[in-house]
Amino acid sequence: MIESCTKKRMLLGITFLGGLTVLALIIESHWTNSSNKLYVDNFENNSSCISSDEYEVISECHPCTAFEIASESIGVCIHARYKEVLKCKSGETITRSCDKVAWLEERTFWKFEGFMFASAIISCLSTYWRENILRQRMIRKVAKQLRISV
Repeated sequence: MIESCTKKRMLLGITFLGGLTVLALIIESHWTNSSNKLYVDNFENNSSCISSDEYEVISECHPCTAFEIASESIGVCIHARYKEVLKCKSGETITRSCDKVAWLEERTFWKFEGFMFASAIISCLSTYWRENILRQRMIRKVAKQLRISV
């Protein structure tokens, strides 16, 4: 199907798709919230040691369990799906919401990259296969024309 398109139609189609992409980006930028916060607001009442920056991270940022989210036992897990445990210099231990977990984001990135690599390989193989089929058809057509003309 794409073999029958002229260069002018192909250029017009690519230009149309590029314009559609730019339009989608403009619309998305107007719909999304312009304030980019790295951390969700702290929903724990006891945030005195966070504001004075005198704390030690006991447990790095990790996702809340399904039980913690469903039971609403930890207030941070209701609003944000990630938490970290801090120990203040005063000795109290609090839970704070945090941004996305780095290793989960990295794993998602590599899954995406693997999927894109696999789809690129499949696309290349299908293009090669289609090219061979078209080449064989062309050779048969030329051979048929030569048999008729002789």
